[in-house]
Amino acid sequence: MAETVAFGSVPTEVGEVLAAVTPVGVVAVHFRDSERNRERIAARVGMPVVEDERRVSEVRAELAAYFAGDLREFGVEVDWRLMSGSRRRVLGLLYESVPFGKVVTYGDLAAETGVPARAIGSIMGSNPIPVIVPCHRVVAGDGLGGFSGGDGVESKRWLLTHEGHLPLALF
Repeated sequence: MAETVAFGSVPTEVGEVLAAVTPVGVVAVHFRDSERNRERIAARVGMPVVEDERRVSEVRAELAAYFAGDLREFGVEVDWRLMSGSRRRVLGLLYESVPFGKVVTYGDLAAETGVPARAIGSIMGSNPIPVIVPCHRVVAGDGLGGFSGGDGVESKRWLLTHEGHLPLALF
C-alpha cells in the first residue's frame, strides 16, 4: 500500500495552522490552511491525500494545547523526510536542544553545527515544520531576526511572547 498524507488544522492567534501527517509523523506545518497549501505539501512529499482524523488527532490536540498555553513540549513523531544534510542536522539540533521559552542565536547554531550563520537563516526560513521544530526560537545576536511563517516577524514576536521569552507589549 502506498504511503499517504493526511491534513488537520487548528485555529490559532497566528492563523489557521495546518499540519500534514504521514504514517511516520508530522511532515509539514503551515500557518495558513488552504487548498493550495495542502496541494503544495502533498506534491512536496509525493503522496496522495487521505482523510484520516485518527492520524491527525494527536497533532491537532498538541497544537491546540500549545497555543492555549497548556503544552510546552511536543510529543508527536516528526517525519524528517523533507530535510537532509546540513538542513537536517541544524533543524534536528534545534528540535532536540532548544526548549520552550528559550532562544538560541544564528551564531550559536553556526558554531555548534559548523554551518555558516548566513546559511542558518536560510535553513530556518525553509523549515517545513515550524512551531514543532521551533525555528521561531532562533534569533539574531542584536534582535529578533527574520521569520517567514505566518505574518512574518509579528508571528515570531507572538510565539516568543507566548513562550514567555519576550515581555507582553504595553498598550
